[in-house]
Amino acid sequence: MKKFLLLTLVVSLCSFSLAADDQPKESKAADRVQAAADVLNEIQGAPDAGIPQEVLGSAECVAVVPSMLKGGFIVGGKYGRGLASCRTPKGWSAPAFFTVTGGSFGFQIGGQAVDLVMLIMNKDGMKHLLTSEFALGADASVAAGPVGRHAEGNTDWKMRAEVLTYSRARGLFAGITLNGAVIKQDKDSTREFYGRMVPFKTSLTGEIEPSPAANSFLTTLAKWAQEAAK
Repeated sequence: MKKFLLLTLVVSLCSFSLAADDQPKESKAADRVQAAADVLNEIQGAPDAGIPQEVLGSAECVAVVPSMLKGGFIVGGKYGRGLASCRTPKGWSAPAFFTVTGGSFGFQIGGQAVDLVMLIMNKDGMKHLLTSEFALGADASVAAGPVGRHAEGNTDWKMRAEVLTYSRARGLFAGITLNGAVIKQDKDSTREFYGRMVPFKTSLTGEIEPSPAANSFLTTLAKWAQEAAK
């Protein structure tokens, strides 16, 4: 029975992915850039919730997955596509496109799309990100991020996790854990956006200049990071 449910979920996730791929190709990556900017603006613009300023101000990299699919009945699964940017001496880097996939066993019923935000908090976490593929919880330590305008003296996030994760669903914003989720370079979106393959390290360390098509996300990220640094 469990194998049948797992197979059903995998088929559903694959169908979701193929449906997304049926969109006009030239618009998918650009739409994701704008959607990621909208997610950051909506989360950080909320009056009583959001990523604490101390946390965002300390992050080495910020990754956003708009509308990540979560689904499950007994077996839970996750699939999404997003983009990341890291701090460089020139400002925030050109975006790197990635996929996040993973599954967990547990009592889950129903499915929903959630917005996912991941903050890479230190150099060790950034090293994992630059490899273009790593597993949260196995290769890089991960924890639910604190929520609110300020971290209120909670310093655990400074000492423990390389990656802090957040989700927003149905208007509710909270820290979540994503143990076992795998982050991989999204090669199709990378080629679509840049016209060629660009390794994570090339884009995220500032070796290439950001495309004007990335401005909406990078401008939004710079605005909130600057606000957090005040």
